[in-house]
Amino acid sequence: MNTLFDKIWDAHVVQQVEDGPTELYIDRLYCHEVTSPQAFEGLRQRGLRCFRPDHIYCMPDHNTPTHDQDKPIEDPVSRAQVDTLAKNAEEFGLTHFGMMNPKNGIIHVVGPERGLTLPGMTIVCGDSHTSTHGALGAVAFGIGTSEVEMVLASQCILQARPKTMRITVDGRLGRGVTAKDLALYMMQQMTTSGATGYFVEYAGEAVRSLTMEGRLTLCNLSIEMGARGGMVAPDEVTFEYIKGRDYAPKGEAWDKAVAYWRTLRSDDDAVFDREVRFDAADIEPMLTYGTNPGMGTGITQCIPTLDGMGEAAQASFLKSMDYMGFRPGEPLLGKRIDYVFLGACTNGRIEDFRAFASIAKGRKKAEHVVAWLVPGSWMVLDEIKAEGLDRILHEAGFEIRQPGCSACLAMNDDKVPAGKYAVSTSNRNFEGRQGPGSRTLLASPLTAAAAAVTGVITDPRTFIIYRTKKL
Repeated sequence: MNTLFDKIWDAHVVQQVEDGPTELYIDRLYCHEVTSPQAFEGLRQRGLRCFRPDHIYCMPDHNTPTHDQDKPIEDPVSRAQVDTLAKNAEEFGLTHFGMMNPKNGIIHVVGPERGLTLPGMTIVCGDSHTSTHGALGAVAFGIGTSEVEMVLASQCILQARPKTMRITVDGRLGRGVTAKDLALYMMQQMTTSGATGYFVEYAGEAVRSLTMEGRLTLCNLSIEMGARGGMVAPDEVTFEYIKGRDYAPKGEAWDKAVAYWRTLRSDDDAVFDREVRFDAADIEPMLTYGTNPGMGTGITQCIPTLDGMGEAAQASFLKSMDYMGFRPGEPLLGKRIDYVFLGACTNGRIEDFRAFASIAKGRKKAEHVVAWLVPGSWMVLDEIKAEGLDRILHEAGFEIRQPGCSACLAMNDDKVPAGKYAVSTSNRNFEGRQGPGSRTLLASPLTAAAAAVTGVITDPRTFIIYRTKKL
């Protein structure tokens, strides 16, 4: 009667503190430059070393510029954070993939693509979107700086056991509807607090039919529903994705690993604390209109009206509308946009670039649109070039930048100016998230590409069918 989450969690329990949290063993700690400096300083002050340095991987991503990475970072704060991570990794004997290293990129893109993230693992990072790694059948979640220090020192963490939720999506997603749209639809239906306190397992035909990269996008956005994490049970899609990657098991070790991974599924009689069900037929390409990821709607629909809203909800809604420059009840189709961002740990993978290029091919970027196309890693950039997507995009008027978090959170040079509208494939649309005063509309790579070539919000289904193969 165990869920997938139960099986992995229970296999990693070191001890249960009486009337307290669980001491949980952690298989993999990922460190980036933003949340780790204080953790390393804590070790230094206590005279401690890392307990299992071979289980820890470091790389900068938030502060890295997406151009001229072979030169010193101009911003002094960003440069200091990136340099500090490199020094800490060297001092404590940790693996470090610095800028220009072919294994560098956004940490939540690099982990899966290099085979560092594997089914059955417990994985943590000082970043909320660590939930991404759950797509491979792992228990993965974000932690705070003091907890990063705890894992550095002991390879364990104290955690309260979350409740479990299963979200089942019946049927298959329609033409032009992607994993990003599925996630935005779930948030629209459940709100950004609908999964608070839960670890979510995604199931059903629509989820099973997703590629691994689609599953990574879905799990990435679990945190935006308030969930502690998200996961998908490993299957043949998972195994095929992992096989042959740098850090994946090889030979007999591979066969043994796969035999274990096949056991990682919720039992048929497993009981979840909550069950939720959706029908894939109800989902169309989605777009956000407000200032949290749950404020989304189908692209052919209108912004909600105030009907049925309580007084407090109305006040919050109108504040968001004022910030976005929108009115209740108006349509989104045809609205002029200024920026397009393709990238982030949500949609910076090769399939996302294939999708974007499938619409850009044979067309031209709208003259007034500024477009940032940022691969999630150097591996993704290499794949883009190998498939000729760079030529397709260049002919359409787009340029591909160097890997990094880029405009997802504006901790680098890529900032959307105040008052400008950005159709973004990232994960958050909070006030000022992409730059002070910026206005963000979250969407899929297909919807972003349609906006980039028309200059206005456009239903991507008016163009071509989403393709994941080579163009």
